[in-house]
Amino acid sequence: MIPIRDTIPSKNYPVVNHTIIGINVVLYLFEMSQGADFNRFIYVYGLVPARYSVPQIASYFSTGQQLLSLLSFMFLHGGFFHLLGNMWFLYIFGDNIEDRLGPFRYIAFYLLCGITSGLSHLVLNFHSNMPTIGASGAVAGVMGAYLILHPHAKILTLIPIIIIPWFVEIPAFFFLGLWFVLQFLNATGTHGSASGIAWWAHIGGFVFGIVFLKILLALPETGATDRMRRVTAKRKTHRLQVIRPIGPGKDPHLYGTLHVTTFEALVGTKKLVNIPWGFQKRIVKVIVPPGVKEGSKLRLKGLGKTTSDGQRGDLYLKVAIVN
Repeated sequence: MIPIRDTIPSKNYPVVNHTIIGINVVLYLFEMSQGADFNRFIYVYGLVPARYSVPQIASYFSTGQQLLSLLSFMFLHGGFFHLLGNMWFLYIFGDNIEDRLGPFRYIAFYLLCGITSGLSHLVLNFHSNMPTIGASGAVAGVMGAYLILHPHAKILTLIPIIIIPWFVEIPAFFFLGLWFVLQFLNATGTHGSASGIAWWAHIGGFVFGIVFLKILLALPETGATDRMRRVTAKRKTHRLQVIRPIGPGKDPHLYGTLHVTTFEALVGTKKLVNIPWGFQKRIVKVIVPPGVKEGSKLRLKGLGKTTSDGQRGDLYLKVAIVN
């Protein structure tokens, strides 16, 4: 299952989330430039439990290096697909958490999730000499927080069936709950770090993400957060929208609602619309003309119901302008 996007739009541009993704990409490129020193680089800046539990190994590292690796490991990745997977999940779920916490609390939240996920791995693999790297634990914390904030959201998911892409909406509590169960089964079924994947870091990050969310939500927002929200407020709705049309009675036409911002209504925009109807799921391109008004209807010819004589009705999308 490959998540494409969630159905909870964020109200602000996720500046911090995008910055974190950018930092991970830059550091990955720096890793790849290490050449023959790559393994040494990973051992120094990755999280190696034996560096903390075996005195003979710990003696080779300064206190600063020991502390730094508890932070630096979460910004390193072992390969392109490792990086891509982590950053894609962070891109999908992180914006909503930043939207709720604000940029400053979100920075603290993300770093705390990453550090505690690393400590979870360290404690449960105390003598392992294998370096652990990756943002998986911090991203797991983001996913845990998302489960609490938006359990009934839908995750638009791509399920590839051979070569046929199948898009389906899965409730967030099921998608994230299944993910957590799989991490737990892998953790309990794998001896130590033999698999090379820090399963307990994923679990620790997920659980601590829920804990830190509760703590940070109890803290009041600052005036700086309010100012940042005004600066980062979005001028556009998401390019991909899921619309669930209705078709009353024998009416051959279907009816749905397309959301645009005031800015988009003024200048016009283009959207990709996922339309589930029965067993049919299709994505169509919708062009919203400039100057469209609240309640205006856009006609998509031939996307309605099939009548008894084989004709197809139309899909009418009512424009709803949101602030």
